Amino acid sequence: MANIKERLAKDGTKRFTCDIRLKGYPPQRATFKRLTDAKKWIQDTESAIREGRHFKTAESKKHTLADLIDRYIKDVIPNKAVKLAGTQKQQLTWWRDKIGSHVLSDVTPALIVQCRDELSASINIKGTQNSPATVVRYMAALSHAYSIAVNEWQWIDDSPLRKVKKPTESRGRVRFLDEDERERLLIACKASPNNVLYTCVILAISTGMRQAELMTLEWKDVNLKDGFLILHETKNGERRRVALSGHGLELLKEHGKIRRIDTPLLFPSKAIQSQPIDLRKAFENATKAANIDNFKWHDLRHCTASYLAMNGASLAEIAEVLGHKTLSMVKRYSHLSDSHVSNVVASMNDKIFGGVA
Repeated sequence: MANIKERLAKDGTKRFTCDIRLKGYPPQRATFKRLTDAKKWIQDTESAIREGRHFKTAESKKHTLADLIDRYIKDVIPNKAVKLAGTQKQQLTWWRDKIGSHVLSDVTPALIVQCRDELSASINIKGTQNSPATVVRYMAALSHAYSIAVNEWQWIDDSPLRKVKKPTESRGRVRFLDEDERERLLIACKASPNNVLYTCVILAISTGMRQAELMTLEWKDVNLKDGFLILHETKNGERRRVALSGHGLELLKEHGKIRRIDTPLLFPSKAIQSQPIDLRKAFENATKAANIDNFKWHDLRHCTASYLAMNGASLAEIAEVLGHKTLSMVKRYSHLSDSHVSNVVASMNDKIFGGVA
């Protein structure tokens, strides 16, 4: 609701003080010399608040969305992991190109929705329509930039993205190899003319490392004696300790006996020693030779998680192995650990009801 109070100024002229109080929003106040100006301010401000266009600071009218994104790219992006930084810079550049010319006070939820829907309908460089997950990542990048502008720079009071619904993501792909498929794939990898494919596939399955994490490993970060390695560049930006054991560790020890001295990489390219080897074609040929359909390198990571779940690992343990900060990404494997959950429930019931006749 809004009200206007009339009072006399020191010079004897009238002043009209307006107060606006809407539930869920901070109160607003302004004073005018004319009643018509006061009424117009109330009308415009209430309308702007309801539409998400009102910001109490003048900063929102001084800066454009492009200013916000440019400052975020300059000050915040460099502190992120290299791969994540590159991805988010590209996502934010898309927003800047679309609506960067708007001042922040004019970037409304409705405008964000318009961009969201356009992005959802767009065709990506692979020739397919953008997935809901892709749209969510673009929105998340802009949302964090807005959070910094709200909390640290105080350019605006609130983010318009808080009122915009994110697309519903799919439950996530779970493709892992059964015993027969796994045996066929490993035989094909062993027979591959690429002499490191088998070792890399074994390491990928036994550790859950992403392809980029595995391919960019350097010898200084590997401890063969104690059986672990350190990943410095990960997707979530945090260092991760990866345990090495069993067949994967033995293969890596053998590989270490013939390491190249012209590069720090474990698996360097034969042509350019400063770059990691590209196993895409070799892996594709191996899956064809093994007669395995619909299986990508990243699915080796799904294998790790699935095998852990089927062997009784908790979701928290799977998340720790894979390097996820939350359990949300590993809940897709929960159905594979039903027997483990059943055993836990059975054990609890035996303890508390075991002696009840």
